[in-house]
Amino acid sequence: MSHLDDEKIALIAMGEPAGSDADMQHLVECEACAAELADMSRVALVARSSVVEGDLEAPPADVWSRIHGELRLTDAVAADPAVDPASVEAEPESESIPEPESVSEPDAVDAEPLRHRTRTRTRSRRRSSASVWILAASMALVVAIGAGVWIARSLTPSSAVIASAELAAFPDHPDAVGQAEIDDDGDGRRTLTVTLEGDELADGDYREVWLIREDGQALISLGVLDDASGTFRVPDGVDLDEYRLVDISFEPVDGDPAHSGDSIVRGELDFA
Repeated sequence: MSHLDDEKIALIAMGEPAGSDADMQHLVECEACAAELADMSRVALVARSSVVEGDLEAPPADVWSRIHGELRLTDAVAADPAVDPASVEAEPESESIPEPESVSEPDAVDAEPLRHRTRTRTRSRRRSSASVWILAASMALVVAIGAGVWIARSLTPSSAVIASAELAAFPDHPDAVGQAEIDDDGDGRRTLTVTLEGDELADGDYREVWLIREDGQALISLGVLDDASGTFRVPDGVDLDEYRLVDISFEPVDGDPAHSGDSIVRGELDFA
């Protein structure tokens, strides 16, 4: 009879849907594979334990009974694998010591099947031991993958505010107020986020966001502000130590890309 491979038994022991109906029937009929599944189920149960310190807690006695019944395993593996067999074997025997009996002819004939069963159990124990290592390695791999994902997320650069400004209103727009922030995503990509309140947009006008050099002799348009707030990409190579002024202006729809001169609010960036 062919046996299930160690990897499949390990997956079944961990509760994965790896076994077909034929595989599950094989576990019912094959004592060697059933015993191996019992050993590996105990390893999986211990690996999932949440105990951090002290001795591992033994599962309730009915846990293995439910597993045994659900998998329809044979009576050969009915004993709870979490119970130390040595503790059972240590129970006192009857005080009476039977007299040695001579080996009869039939007993001598039964010796060969006994040796065969002993060799089968030895091979099963060796196979189970190897399978336990495979299961342990599989669960270690799962833990390592989870740790790798956590480390990757921890090392991902996060955005940080590197400068901000309070935008003061010009005399023609006394009720306007605004704020500005420069964010750096850690990879050199910078964005400007502005908010504007208290202004009234006239028909045929739109609002434009600018970076202006401190001496007022050069300016860069970042885009149109459609709502009360907006975020704009700061072009690579722009030195914000020079272009420190943030300006929001009313612009007429006249096809002229230059600044209209009708600024609503303006403020100087303060670097943290």
